[in-house]
Amino acid sequence: MITPYILFVIVFAFSKNLNFAKDLLILPVVYALWVIFSLAKALRYKYNGNFSSREAKEEVTVLFLSLTPWVGLPVIDFLNLGQGIEASITNIGFLLLFALQLKGHIAGLRTEHERLVTTEQQLLNWNTTLQDEVAKRTNDLEKINEQRTNTFVNLAHETKTPLTLITNYLDEYLYKNEQSEELLIVKKSIDKLTSDIVNFFDVEKFNKGIIVYNHSLISDFSSIVKETLDLFEPSANKRKIKLSAAIEDNVYVKADPSALNRVVNNLIENAIKFSAENSNINITLNKDREILNFSVQDFGIGIPVEYQKKVFEPYFQIANKKANGQGMGLGLPIVKKIVEELKGSIAIRSKGKLERGTEIIVSLTQYQKTASEVVTKPDIPSYFSSTPAELKIENKPYNENEKTILVVEDNISMANYLSKKLCENYNVYTALNGNEALKQMKEFAVLPDLIISDVMMDKMDGYAFAKIISNHSAYGHIPFIFITAKSAPTDRYEGLRLGAIDYVQKPFLIQELLGKIDSILAVTAKQKKSIIDTAFASLTRNENRNVPGAMHSFVENCQIYNLSAREKEVAELICRGLKYKAIADTLFIAERTVTKHAQNIFEKVNVSNKMELSNKLEYANNSA
Repeated sequence: MITPYILFVIVFAFSKNLNFAKDLLILPVVYALWVIFSLAKALRYKYNGNFSSREAKEEVTVLFLSLTPWVGLPVIDFLNLGQGIEASITNIGFLLLFALQLKGHIAGLRTEHERLVTTEQQLLNWNTTLQDEVAKRTNDLEKINEQRTNTFVNLAHETKTPLTLITNYLDEYLYKNEQSEELLIVKKSIDKLTSDIVNFFDVEKFNKGIIVYNHSLISDFSSIVKETLDLFEPSANKRKIKLSAAIEDNVYVKADPSALNRVVNNLIENAIKFSAENSNINITLNKDREILNFSVQDFGIGIPVEYQKKVFEPYFQIANKKANGQGMGLGLPIVKKIVEELKGSIAIRSKGKLERGTEIIVSLTQYQKTASEVVTKPDIPSYFSSTPAELKIENKPYNENEKTILVVEDNISMANYLSKKLCENYNVYTALNGNEALKQMKEFAVLPDLIISDVMMDKMDGYAFAKIISNHSAYGHIPFIFITAKSAPTDRYEGLRLGAIDYVQKPFLIQELLGKIDSILAVTAKQKKSIIDTAFASLTRNENRNVPGAMHSFVENCQIYNLSAREKEVAELICRGLKYKAIADTLFIAERTVTKHAQNIFEKVNVSNKMELSNKLEYANNSA
């Protein structure tokens, strides 16, 4: 639209003819007509040919009015109406376009504002709905957790009654009758179960804010520590652990004596449990003005700094692998709850892996007892003090006619029980973890025919042990049975994946386990016999040895020379020409065992070499 005016100036400059230059203003008129035509098409497209709405009418009117001054410019110039009228008319057109644009912009801003307000409202509604849904789901989960907790608490509560009856009747029976080892094991197991149930029940009561102890009583802390130390003295002596005590007298606390006994018992028991043999445990009780400090220091495995707060959380275990005698992880949480009830503090000093040892310090407010006040004595439950079990393996002579079983179990009572039951029919070796079992196997004169192993053990667990056995060329043929308390399908799958023949879950019936062992060993024996028979048939075909009655003569001669079943197997393979190493691989026994059997065979048959042995056993029908 500017181009005609530029042409007007240029033409006027050269021609000096104003009228001729004015004729060029026809170009804006043509351009305006073309704009009107294009605008009409655009408006028709925008409103789909329907201009009945107020918005459409308004826009069409304003747009056409704003273009009218441009169409009328030549008329104004030819009529010489003056530049004032020309500027006014054209500016009116610009004002109309500006007003239309401004109105559209305002309408757009208002629409955007309304959209934002609507979106914000929707977000607020969604946020409110989401919060309501989260609150509902949280409430549902809390109810489910509450129901589950109540179920466990009720279960623990209901279990305490039969356990109390069993414990009392058993104590009465043991008092009236002669004590047997079996009944003492039963009693210790019941005491352990009772302790776990009591700990679980008390933790849940603490969490629910239920009052467990009566802290209005007055307790002699000094006497409680001394009496508890006397109970743990035998347990410490068995592990050659020295208990060093520095206990101040007449240290009193306003607290339930049973609660204090529990604090002392848990800390000393943990110290003994996680201390190495031939180490020391220092127990101190002293007064510092109004505060008393009770400290238990051991020189055991230590507690890493990152775990020193977590050990006070219920069920937390420092290691995933179970140490021998490890509990449920409830002792220290109960100690912390009791100390908090007494407005005291508990602290851990340990450098973890950097330095062995842990010191746990309990600080409480000391009570100044008057002469007239009575001190309450604690009732110490029997399950708070127990002597650790000892590994007792019956020294039964090795019987070459019986199969050999290796039992790997870190629970000493369970190891003793399995060993005692299996010794009736088998040669039994026992190890407390995978490391110990591997060391024993390297020293065995005869490899075991079956391995029975727990899963959760310290130093080397059952899975790691089974993996080493299955990948070892000398041990990979040995059948493997897991017995464990881990009952998840993934655990069972892992055990079977590692090559275990069976996965027996605790608790189990011993007769069922014995039946499985008998069945597995019988199948293994059949497989060995099948291998020997196949090897014999193959060698017979290769050597074209077709001697009538030879096998019959061999069996008879073995009986004549009084060869055992194992010696018969070895002699048969010697007569087939196999070397001692090949015989050991075929029978799944050590090569030195084959050598020992061969020496016995040569002595019984009275021969000095393999050729004479073959002649006497396979071809001779004479009697000895």
